[in-house]
Amino acid sequence: MAHYESEHTLFIREWLKQHPEELTEQKKGRALWWDKGPQDPEAERLLAEIEVPQKAYYYDAN
Repeated sequence: MAHYESEHTLFIREWLKQHPEELTEQKKGRALWWDKGPQDPEAERLLAEIEVPQKAYYYDAN
């Protein structure tokens, strides 16, 4: 059975073959926005202390 790939997927694969430097840029962007580095336990504790609990029903005026 043949494996289907869209025209967009084929275009991106071909474009990345022609521009391999974009893969490193893609990894930098992912690291900046998604990959989380080591967490600071003290900062996490401080954030937890100042957090205001949210009501069970957000739109309740009382």
